[in-house]
Amino acid sequence: MSRVKIEMEFIFKASPSILHQFLTQPENLVRWFANGCDIADDVYTFTWDDSEEVAYLIDDIEEERLRFKWGDLDDGDEYFEFRMYKSDITRQTILEITDFCDDDEVKEQKDLWATQIEELRLACGG
Repeated sequence: MSRVKIEMEFIFKASPSILHQFLTQPENLVRWFANGCDIADDVYTFTWDDSEEVAYLIDDIEEERLRFKWGDLDDGDEYFEFRMYKSDITRQTILEITDFCDDDEVKEQKDLWATQIEELRLACGG
């Protein structure tokens, strides 16, 4: 089964600075992304119910971009990324997400991200 890159875009009222905090701080990540989060250096350990996943922060440009690589990925080209910026026209914050999934799971993956982003929007105030 082949893997595909998916890209999604979401609009926020919150600033890139606020979003960055909700994407990098354990106390904020547990409010919308995972049941638990521990960070040691650039290694994020997320827990969901009975499972645990490790993600490595491989790029961090504050208030602009975060790129992670899951610890169990064999394919060195795959990552998940958050990009945030202010729209020049509307002044709203745009959050772009890039992720990878199996080609038969695109809809499910996009639906999962949409649900998670709604939780993020509620947690960060917009």
